[in-house]
Amino acid sequence: MDCTNGMNDAAEINSSVSKLSPVQTLTPKQMALVSDIVKFCDVHRHDDHAVLVIEGDAGTGKSLVLNTAFTTIQMESRQNRGSPLYGTQNILLVNHPEMIKLYRNISATVPALRRKDYERPTSFINTMHKSGGREDIVFVDEAHLLLTRSDPYNRFRQNNQLEEIMKLARIVVIVFDPRQTLKFKGYWDQDRLDALLGSIPREVVSLTDQFRVRARPDVMAWVRNFCDGKLTALPAKQDFDFRIYDDAETMYQDICRKNRQYGLCRILSTYDYPYTLNGQDHFIEAGRFRLRWDRTQPGHPLPWAEREDSVDEVGSVYTVQGFDLNYAGVILGPSVGYDPKNGCITLDPSRYEDGAAFAGRDHMKDAEAAKRHVMFNAIFVLMTRGIRGLYLYAADPALRIRLRELCNTRH
Repeated sequence: MDCTNGMNDAAEINSSVSKLSPVQTLTPKQMALVSDIVKFCDVHRHDDHAVLVIEGDAGTGKSLVLNTAFTTIQMESRQNRGSPLYGTQNILLVNHPEMIKLYRNISATVPALRRKDYERPTSFINTMHKSGGREDIVFVDEAHLLLTRSDPYNRFRQNNQLEEIMKLARIVVIVFDPRQTLKFKGYWDQDRLDALLGSIPREVVSLTDQFRVRARPDVMAWVRNFCDGKLTALPAKQDFDFRIYDDAETMYQDICRKNRQYGLCRILSTYDYPYTLNGQDHFIEAGRFRLRWDRTQPGHPLPWAEREDSVDEVGSVYTVQGFDLNYAGVILGPSVGYDPKNGCITLDPSRYEDGAAFAGRDHMKDAEAAKRHVMFNAIFVLMTRGIRGLYLYAADPALRIRLRELCNTRH
């Protein structure tokens, strides 16, 4: 079924380029943070090492602040001869193919930016090691996706990407959210970051205001509780559209209707259905619902969420991480269950189809706990995409029944 009609009317409003562009109007708190980042770079520009960490939940505007600060510094470097940052060599890295596509699209709209200002971490590390060079300031978006072990398949042969980046820059500014770590080969938590940074001069700043999910605090509290394994009473009814479904096909049809009205409404799923990178279509089936997984199109100028045809696909955590949707319909696959006796969410890693996520368990102290951490992180990413609404369908019968019970007692 084709559900793409009506998307063009909302294209400009929904454009991720416009949402992440440094010409956006920032809140006073965000503007102050951008100033703090620029000041930090100015103060430490002659130091051998310094690190600034930007923390915050999904949807708090971390990438917007980072890119605005980066653009400001590139303007100082290239256009302001009187600036102490004039002539500095700087770059922004992101280990996410959809995000780097977005950043490079943005660079075409801002005179102070160049396409080459944005790069993947591995490419940057390998290029700099060959040239023997060193950057002045390196910005890293989604630093929780940096590799924490060697990955020869992707041409990274050192032990930790952030460690290598710090060797290749005087100042490093990173966005870090341990709730968004998705793979063992890039497994981060606060202790690991603290151990790596050690005695290096650093500052930590936090963003707390939620800009994506336009809901009362009880919605984000419910999502956090769910991703901590606790199933609590549903949030109160409000303008944010939170729905529970017994049928995935009905949820999909509602998402299609919302897409025709608002655009940027998509079906997403946990990685509980087979998928291989062999060029063939792979389908998610749940009752009478049947829709193919997202298809990679490296040459397409738009990220997956903004392609008109992607409403007829099911997005994964890898195609939507870092992006906004208006409405997100999330399928909680068979790996996500419910324990009625203890009243808690259960996870079954054996039913999680993302085998690459668990590769490299040899350096894990508690591999089973780490698996559950990664799986809950993926759910958190999926549940925090929607600006206007979140729709949920659970494949597991016990979880589906309990969610319906909670829905029936909702106020």
